[in-house]
Amino acid sequence: MTDDPIPVTVLSGSLGAGKTTVLNHVLTADHGLDVAVVVNDMGEVNVDAEHVTQQSDLGGEEEVIELSNGCICCRLRGDMLDEVGRLAERREFDYLLVESSGISEPIPVAQTFAMGFEDAEFDPTGTYELDTMVTVVNAHSFWESFDSGTALTEQELEGQSGRVPEEVLLDQIEFCDVLLLNKCDLVPDDALAEIESVLERLQPRAEIIRTEFGNIDPTEILGTGTFDFQRAQNSAGWKHELQHDHHHDPQEEHGVTSFVYERRRPFHPERIAALLSDMPDEIVRAKGFLWSAGREDVSMGVDKAGTSVRAGPAGTWLANLPKAEREQYFAARPGLKDDWHEEYGDRMTRLVFIAREFDEDRLIDRLDDCVLTDAEMEDNWSRYSDPFKPEDRRELALSR
Repeated sequence: MTDDPIPVTVLSGSLGAGKTTVLNHVLTADHGLDVAVVVNDMGEVNVDAEHVTQQSDLGGEEEVIELSNGCICCRLRGDMLDEVGRLAERREFDYLLVESSGISEPIPVAQTFAMGFEDAEFDPTGTYELDTMVTVVNAHSFWESFDSGTALTEQELEGQSGRVPEEVLLDQIEFCDVLLLNKCDLVPDDALAEIESVLERLQPRAEIIRTEFGNIDPTEILGTGTFDFQRAQNSAGWKHELQHDHHHDPQEEHGVTSFVYERRRPFHPERIAALLSDMPDEIVRAKGFLWSAGREDVSMGVDKAGTSVRAGPAGTWLANLPKAEREQYFAARPGLKDDWHEEYGDRMTRLVFIAREFDEDRLIDRLDDCVLTDAEMEDNWSRYSDPFKPEDRRELALSR
């Protein structure tokens, strides 16, 4: 053992994707590393941890840490740091492998290792070093959702502030270094190619590896050195689209395309709310912000993940800030002035869509129909009914 930071790999993925199977393959492989394990399960009994212990040579409590009845992205963050701190005191291993629960959000887990957590005594920085974020995707579930237009997963979330499974799954996909497309034996090759094309749009930076029964070469997820917090945060496909000229993408592959919708005029609130509650199933992902007439104080965030669509107040327009404070923002981020309008300031709509086998021109026409007409631009917008409730500063769910 050395005094170098202990590298960490975090396994994320929806319930049933095959994370535990991947974990057990790594633990039983001959890679020459002494690996300690943290297994997180939402239930009161950590079934995954029991399975890991049964299927591997690990058995001592100093080697397999069980964290149950909560998630390491929220409720159990401090508990996780306490446990890995206790492990670090012994320093009887040279790699840490963390399997998060199926509903854990990856960014808080990464932040815990990269920056620590205020409610825990142990500071992981300097002792641990996040090496690789891995997401396991169930290829069969993904394929079925494409064909049926149903949710990406039918599992229920509890205690996650109303977030639906599809949103969490796409967060896991969009924040990772390696994507393991598991259960590929259950999906035809042509469908796998289409799924990979969608995943590449959602996460352009990640390496995508096809797997069956979670069988991988451990070196593909251990010691890769690929994690970079800043890059990971900014690598989602919708962010990539927003930062690259805002044009339609001419490179369609397997019917998968992405485009940016951008307008300066506000939407009529009732018309855009109706459209958002009736988004086509072919749209896998939509993200961005919009200007709703009558709400000149805040921008409205939009987030579509699979069949779930949410919208609601997301932030204050810079145009509403005092001039001195606004100038501070401009000084810190000069690029903000590029989108500044003499009359409207930064009020506008910018939405990214990632879809498959989809008529984007039809959607653009529908969106344009929601934009205020010349006559409506002269209306008193304060009289418009507001479906985006001012008192709800989180998100407004538009159920289908």
